[in-house]
Amino acid sequence: MSVFAKKIIAWQIRDGRHGLPWQGTTDPYRIWLSEIMLQQTQVATVIPYYERFLKNFPDIQALAAAPADDLMQHWAGLGYYARARNLHAAAKLIADVHGGVFPREFDAIYALPGIGKSTAAAISAFAFGQRCAILDGNVKRAFARHFGIEGDVKSKQVEDKLWTVAHDQLPRTGIESYTQGLMDLGATVCTRAQPSCMLCPVQKTCVAFNKGLIDQLPGRSAKREMPHRQTRMLVIIHNGEVLLEKRPPAGIWGGLWCLPELPVEQDIFDVLHKRYGLKGRTVRALDRMEHGFTHYSLSIFPTEIAVTGSDTRAMEPGLMWINLEDAPGAAIPAPVKRILRDRLTVNQ
Repeated sequence: MSVFAKKIIAWQIRDGRHGLPWQGTTDPYRIWLSEIMLQQTQVATVIPYYERFLKNFPDIQALAAAPADDLMQHWAGLGYYARARNLHAAAKLIADVHGGVFPREFDAIYALPGIGKSTAAAISAFAFGQRCAILDGNVKRAFARHFGIEGDVKSKQVEDKLWTVAHDQLPRTGIESYTQGLMDLGATVCTRAQPSCMLCPVQKTCVAFNKGLIDQLPGRSAKREMPHRQTRMLVIIHNGEVLLEKRPPAGIWGGLWCLPELPVEQDIFDVLHKRYGLKGRTVRALDRMEHGFTHYSLSIFPTEIAVTGSDTRAMEPGLMWINLEDAPGAAIPAPVKRILRDRLTVNQ
């Protein structure tokens, strides 16, 4: 066992995180769920979602049998909704192909929808004690700094070097503590900004610390200008209910219920009549809202419209009238939830 691995294991046992709700179990379902929720999401944000999710979908069978709308409702606000769609698809595949039992083999885990190589390795290590290497974003940063690996960690060449390090450092025993230790190190000590080097268990052998390269490693790709988009969302009100429209399965907010959208320059009344068969009575602009995605920023211009009457087009599949006070609890994206809650607050 390398000195690096020994120190990581000893530090994790002594000073690492031990009270997270998905720790202390070898249940692959719970470990899998936590790993998916933690992708690009902070632990503090994940914990309440994780606990509520398990209450409603306590095992693979319950998740596989759940209607998609129920699943999306419990994921709403957590973001990166493709994770929820892949989770559902994987649960159904496990139920159909693996008899409802989470597979033990790494290749079978890796083949499930939404599971990458590092996630499959983490599940294998925590659930089955298998000797597999992880390499998530936090671990890439810690490895790049400690072993002095220069270059953009997102490039294939640098990533291949990091995978080599990850495999070379794997201990023969203590894989669970080592894997958790790497995660804890990157999340709590070797952070992106202002790392706590004085608390690092492998500080003495860290290339970046000893050469004063903490701010230079890991290397980063050139910053690209963030694209900006804008959209109008219609808060269509009729008899105390608001109209929601189901998004297509793929893409941003896929499978969620959302306020009807249209380009900001498009005629509201024309869309209202032609698309939904509705007639507007009053129109009121609500406060503009800014929302950020990974690859672009979005300006949302909510517009409230009180309508009179409706025809069958506003009752077709994919459209839903829901009591305005109940709407924030539906499977809707976070910005839509904020728009509706703000509207309710203003009108109270």
